[in-house]
Amino acid sequence: MLVECYDKKGAEVYEIIIKQIFQDLVLGPSVDDLKAFVNPDDPVFILAIKMKKTSTVVEFKDVAKFTYDKADDVTHIFVEDENYLPNILKRLWRKFSRDEIYQPTRYNIDLDGNQMDLETLVIDDPHSNLQRRIYDAIFRILPEGFKIIKDMSTKDIIAVVATDELIMDAWIEKAEEYIAELENGM
Repeated sequence: MLVECYDKKGAEVYEIIIKQIFQDLVLGPSVDDLKAFVNPDDPVFILAIKMKKTSTVVEFKDVAKFTYDKADDVTHIFVEDENYLPNILKRLWRKFSRDEIYQPTRYNIDLDGNQMDLETLVIDDPHSNLQRRIYDAIFRILPEGFKIIKDMSTKDIIAVVATDELIMDAWIEKAEEYIAELENGM
């Protein structure tokens, strides 16, 4: 972790803030590296965070077995991994009304019609979940009043430039340098 600041004490304070927020949100193990730039003279805060690799998305067919009963025109779903049941129900409730979902047992779900296309429905996306948690941390870290934010994130790097004035080109260039350094492992 690198916190750059012209004021040595300011850098130390922000390093403590960042570490505390990461600890509170249990993000430490999910982050490879972090670079921050704070300038008390110019109201700017630049933060770039490299995420660790996450597992792949989990599709419905990965955690459940589907069968279509043509005679009754019902799709039967047997949930094999109970850990995903809350996500499954949440996704189904978005797609169907609760009245359309019949759950005779904890692990069995019945839907009217041929719903075999649900097999490819994404149930869990660890990469998106981690991104969401990192953005939460960033918004806790940013100085209050810095409402002008430019998101410069790439696939595995979350990067923002924040200020309470117009964003200067030099700040964008600094963020681009941080992104390049994180991508190259510097």
